[in-house]
Amino acid sequence: MSEIIINAILKAKPGKEEELRSELVKVIEPSRGEKGCIQYTLHQDTEKAGTFVFYEKWESKEDVEAHIETPHYQQYRQQTEALIESRVVHRLQEVR
Repeated sequence: MSEIIINAILKAKPGKEEELRSELVKVIEPSRGEKGCIQYTLHQDTEKAGTFVFYEKWESKEDVEAHIETPHYQQYRQQTEALIESRVVHRLQEVR
């Protein structure tokens, strides 16, 4: 099985930047404790205010699929729905 990288780019609605950041931080620790999670980090763009980027590394596609079914992930999606202007998610595999 190949490792899967998730690169999720989220743009906050105007005026919702801090509220979104607060909600995004809540999902980090529970996600890091999941089976198959190698890395799970949140970054903030230094040039585009209100833009956040999750960088995730998982052991397998199955682990990613299990992750999106967890209660903490589902809660994060529900809590941030009204705060996000745009979301772009890339599922990546290393080219060898």
